Amino acid sequence: MVFAGEGGGGSSSGGRRMAFWWGFAVGVVRGRWFMVFASLLIMAASGATYIFGIYSKDLKAALGYDQQTLNTLSFFKDVGANVGVLSGLINEVTPPWVVLAIGAGMNLFGYLMIYLAITGRTAPPSVALMCFYIFIGANSQAFANTGALVTCVKNFPESRGVVLGLLKGFVGLSGAIFTQLYYAIYGGEDSKSLVLLIAWLPAVISILFVHTIRIIPYPRGRHAAETTSPFYCFLYISIALATYLMVVIVVENQVAFSHAEYSVGAAVLVVLLFLPLAVVVKQEVRSSKQEDGVDRSSSSNPPNGPPLTSIAIVEKTSAEEEEEPRKRSCVTNMFSPPARGDDYSILQALVSVDMIVLFVATICGVGGTLTAIDNMGQIGQSLGYPTRSINTFVSLVSIWNYAGRVAAGFASEFLLAKYKFPRPLVLTFVLLLACVGHLLIAFGVPQSLYAASIIIGFCFGAQWPLLFAIISEVFGLKYYSTLYNFGSVASPIGSYILNVRITGHLYDREAAKESDGLAGVVGKDTTCMGVHCFKLSFIIISAVTVVGALVSLILVWRTRKFYKRDIYAKFRDSPPTVDIVENNSNSNGVVGESVNGVEEKCVAENNGVNGVRLIRE
Repeated sequence: MVFAGEGGGGSSSGGRRMAFWWGFAVGVVRGRWFMVFASLLIMAASGATYIFGIYSKDLKAALGYDQQTLNTLSFFKDVGANVGVLSGLINEVTPPWVVLAIGAGMNLFGYLMIYLAITGRTAPPSVALMCFYIFIGANSQAFANTGALVTCVKNFPESRGVVLGLLKGFVGLSGAIFTQLYYAIYGGEDSKSLVLLIAWLPAVISILFVHTIRIIPYPRGRHAAETTSPFYCFLYISIALATYLMVVIVVENQVAFSHAEYSVGAAVLVVLLFLPLAVVVKQEVRSSKQEDGVDRSSSSNPPNGPPLTSIAIVEKTSAEEEEEPRKRSCVTNMFSPPARGDDYSILQALVSVDMIVLFVATICGVGGTLTAIDNMGQIGQSLGYPTRSINTFVSLVSIWNYAGRVAAGFASEFLLAKYKFPRPLVLTFVLLLACVGHLLIAFGVPQSLYAASIIIGFCFGAQWPLLFAIISEVFGLKYYSTLYNFGSVASPIGSYILNVRITGHLYDREAAKESDGLAGVVGKDTTCMGVHCFKLSFIIISAVTVVGALVSLILVWRTRKFYKRDIYAKFRDSPPTVDIVENNSNSNGVVGESVNGVEEKCVAENNGVNGVRLIRE
């Protein structure tokens, strides 16, 4: 862009240039793609719950817990991370920045109190109080997800599978990211410092971008297809990030790093995390050029044509007025839902057979994989793996958690668009694959824990974008903030049944046999060694996961016709055509009327307030 000044003064030209670049920078920061970048960073710092296995041993030793008590803490962690209905309801009536700010405060409080407890800086809290602390800290993750991820899905509804896969993928990488930063900042010698890191870092990032995350109108029509390309650029960067993390983790398992070497590795990590900014700037430059072209082509009106202005529809038609009482009566209509893909009310969605079937399948699938992830430290210990290898398993779970989320999001979107392959059927295949990982743990195949951590991490991650995409597609986006969080509730239910009531109980029973009945006594060793420690538990988990796969087939059958049609057509098609109105005396609708003797057609596009904006065709 060239600026020409009348006086040609150097200072004037420099001032204009500075004003131009300042305006461009402000436009980038306020743009939709910088909002995506901010969401990526928030998601990358929102997976602290997935590294519970690293510091759980110190937690257990410092406070004298047995395995069932530790699993109870893990359960409350999972409840906090996944029961985000409150954050969803808050997000329905407030802007996203409110949700993010609340989440930042909860994260700082919850994990800071845990850190003070395990380092002895406060009196040893009761188990109930520790459960409260970890619930509050983990629940901040639900607030971050609701504020950032749900907003992104609403901003890019046609690419929701891609958006969910990418953002949830960064959550999956979060565990490995935290581990590397922890090594660089605190040296990696005391995992208690890891709790301090996950107390302050996510809170700082959320507050930093608290006003960046917001609803931005979705570009319909010819520009809608252009929104997919940047997401693939983000995907390639995320693959590079995941590959780098995996290589670093493997090398660290073989070679002892110094603190300086950890710092260099973390610096490279930070560069990769901020690399999406290049995509953001490139896309904003391209968008500004397109807008300049549109402005030039539409700057001149037809002869005698008036400038185009916005009009508002003040009142609804009588038919719409008669419809309103029925729409407001949610309880009355909860058993009369709209067609699949339209906007369900919250009650209509919660009582629908589709939601119940999806909920049961998720309890079985996510509950089993989450149990394996939460107990990965104890599983490795019972099978005789060294501590460094156990930390490697936990970090590899994060890497493959990422791979599962990204693969499920992008692949299911491609299969749906190309072959009309239903997402619920992809979920069925993921559940069956998870059974392989569970059986490897159950039978303790030598050196199989590496493969098991990969399979379970992949399957755990893959279930989330599938679950959330199915909810958004079947039940609509109007109340997605609440329904998204309701779907997450299945995870702690499955975790409590399979982790606390089954796995924790059976582990302590086996430990009691080895320690002559001393399991459960504070201060006594309750460690179990051998394949038998988790064998029965994971045989049961495998059977439950198979049941979940069979239940998911019911949803496949029920939605087969829905997924055969173009479910995203309404987000791609141009809005309906109406006539321009110059002097409309009828306030109940829009009536075609000539403007200066010239009949003109315009496109009406919803402006998100209370009317329509008219754009000349």
